[in-house]
Amino acid sequence: MRVLRLLLAFASIALGVAIGALNPQAVTLDLGVVLVPTTLGVLVLSTLLLGAILGGIMLVASVVLPLRRRLHQARTGAGRASDRD
Repeated sequence: MRVLRLLLAFASIALGVAIGALNPQAVTLDLGVVLVPTTLGVLVLSTLLLGAILGGIMLVASVVLPLRRRLHQARTGAGRASDRD
């Protein structure tokens, strides 16, 4: 499993380098307050990374945290029920 993760990491890095190398056009990102000059490859990769991070945060907030709360409630409820017996 560790070898598979390592191969996947190297493949992702190689794909990122290829995207960056194939898109060397200069672009300027206007954020309203500041202008950020960069290349198209860097912009595409950073946008993909930001999307993955935000998606992970939304998944944790909408699925993982409610499930952890329910698990905690179930454990404390089970502990109280066994104390009564």
